[in-house]
Amino acid sequence: MALFAVSRYAGEEEDAEDEAQEERARVLLERLREQARARQLRRQQELGGAGPGPGDEAAEGKRSAESAAQGRGRLRKERAGGSAELKRRRDGERGPEADSEGDTEQREGRSNLKNKSSKRKKRDEETEGAEEGKKENGEGAEGNQSTEEELPSAALGEEAHPPPSSLAVLGDYDKKPVQKVQPFLPHWLAQPKLVQKRIKENLIPIRDVPGIHPKLLKKLQMNGIESFFPVQAEVIPAVLQSASNGYLMGQGGYRPKDICVSAPTGSGKTLSFVIPIVQVLLDRVVCQVRALVVLPTKELAQQVSKVFNIYTDGTGLKVVLITGQKSFAKEQEMLVQKKVTGYCSLADIIVATPGRLADHISKTAGFSLTQLRFLIIDEADRMIDDMHQNWLNQVVKAAFRAENDAGSNTLFQRTKPGPVTAASCCYPQIPLQKLLFSATLTQDPEKLQQLGLFQPRLFTSVYSEKKTLGDGTETERDAEEKYTLPEGLSQSYVPCDLNSKPLLLLHFMLTKKFTRVLCFTNSREASHRLFLLVQAFGGITVAEFSSRLPPSERQRTMKEFEQGKIRLLISTDATARGIDIKGVNCVINYDTPQFIRTYVHRVGRTARAGKAGLAFSMVLRIQERRFLQMLKDAGISDMKQHLVKGKLLKPLVQQYEEALSKLEKTVKVTAGGKKSRKRGRKLKILNYSLWSSLQVMTSTSISILGPSLELRHLFWCEGIASLSAS
Repeated sequence: MALFAVSRYAGEEEDAEDEAQEERARVLLERLREQARARQLRRQQELGGAGPGPGDEAAEGKRSAESAAQGRGRLRKERAGGSAELKRRRDGERGPEADSEGDTEQREGRSNLKNKSSKRKKRDEETEGAEEGKKENGEGAEGNQSTEEELPSAALGEEAHPPPSSLAVLGDYDKKPVQKVQPFLPHWLAQPKLVQKRIKENLIPIRDVPGIHPKLLKKLQMNGIESFFPVQAEVIPAVLQSASNGYLMGQGGYRPKDICVSAPTGSGKTLSFVIPIVQVLLDRVVCQVRALVVLPTKELAQQVSKVFNIYTDGTGLKVVLITGQKSFAKEQEMLVQKKVTGYCSLADIIVATPGRLADHISKTAGFSLTQLRFLIIDEADRMIDDMHQNWLNQVVKAAFRAENDAGSNTLFQRTKPGPVTAASCCYPQIPLQKLLFSATLTQDPEKLQQLGLFQPRLFTSVYSEKKTLGDGTETERDAEEKYTLPEGLSQSYVPCDLNSKPLLLLHFMLTKKFTRVLCFTNSREASHRLFLLVQAFGGITVAEFSSRLPPSERQRTMKEFEQGKIRLLISTDATARGIDIKGVNCVINYDTPQFIRTYVHRVGRTARAGKAGLAFSMVLRIQERRFLQMLKDAGISDMKQHLVKGKLLKPLVQQYEEALSKLEKTVKVTAGGKKSRKRGRKLKILNYSLWSSLQVMTSTSISILGPSLELRHLFWCEGIASLSAS
């Protein structure tokens, strides 16, 4: 009971103290206001204004003192009343059962509370004195109204609003925009020489390009070329300028800069290096290998060799093609000839594939590249990725190899390039200049470093251009563009499933009036199966083109396709790189390309040289999202969706069944006629291909006509499978 009385007394004492503090705050506020008025009056009096006189000021001070005294008196009365009330409550609550021990505890509690109250009162008085000193020594108020408003808010805000903390709150989860990291590129990659994208609008007459030899101008006109494309008009003068002092030394005696060209497929890159190289070598006296062109495929090498032969005809320059289409001994006879004085070269310009070139460097006696002036790498991005037999290092090593002949001329002997010093400039030497060409040239400095380029210059048509809106403002477009496609190309993708792909291909061939269609698959097996399927269907002249065929048959097939005898050419990516096939109306990606560079080179077989062309890509539903994202990342945004309704494919199903019957008979006849073990293995491969084709057509027919044909199709497949197993 005694403890309860002490706690209650303490709580009531705290309430009384709170009321006393509020009263002190009001008294302090009134006092501050009176002091502010007094300071304002003194300031007005000092400024010479007609303020109140000394008597008024004394009266004002007296009123302030009286109000302060009255406030202190009220405070003492309230405290006394509060103490008396507390005493009455305490006496009323105490009962006769309180013993002496409780009285002692209460007296101790009251003494402690009084001590606390006195200490708190003393602390409040010190605080009041400090605040008064601060206010009196501080700056004066600007006016009566501002002073009366600012001082009360400052006095009341001390207890109501504590000072803000200087601590910072960690763990902020607000979403902030992430800045895109811009790659740091070398100067020649970051600031290239821009080439116009639009071919038709930027044709330049051949006579307006300076420095071209009259013989070559005449040959250009004989071949029907009256104007240069933009990339040709930029690159040809650059190469000619680097060899303005002849091929024996660079301009001013310095080593010429290497040149890189990134331009769309069909923009004339081949002629960009053929014309200047032929012109630079027109005045050569001794036959030596001065130019070496390295290409990834045999067909592309053969095509470039034909262009060189056209413009070297009648000049005395000799062009040799080494791709493995002829025997190794035959190619050796075309390259070098042994005489009494030693070996002599029979080629000025060599067009080669990397594997065959590496073989001749290591195995052909007398084959020398010490006089090599130009090294041209076409389809450079693929050549970098596929460094067959480390061919580039072998070429560079052979180019700077010292001659072993005692009577060799050391005046023009070449040494490996290094820092330019006075000693290195004492004697001239034939420089080795590299020319790189590709439609998808990489901008990865680490990969380009493998080529050992010297102060390269980049000519590119990949850049952002401004588009004028209807209100006359200009906005940038193609800001994220990485590759450039032909100007006249129209792209579409066809969403489909795996079963409807063959019927979609036949639908396009039968309904669209295409004369030459190039269809791409991802493998040789897929190309062969699709060829057998379309051939069995009938009504379409079709052929296949892949590395499984011998070179002679591939050459014949390509010639018939260009002549229009073959309407549909089903190919692997062997024809996707650089090959210029005339008159291709449409490209169909039967299998979706896995990489953006593959897509760019495939669709680049049409819409060449500024002409129009179509490209269709059959995309499975599961591949659609990834395919569109791949194009978006490459800056290709004009892809359209082309939907084909299922009812348009139903008329083809009956003829499909007839094709299945033909394939079944073909398999049986082939299985009965082949007896040898070797032919049996070939039969199994053929039967497997036919069986795979039938599986595709079976599932397609079932998906269109329903499950009624399922037993018949399963019977066909089981029969073909048993023939394949035998």
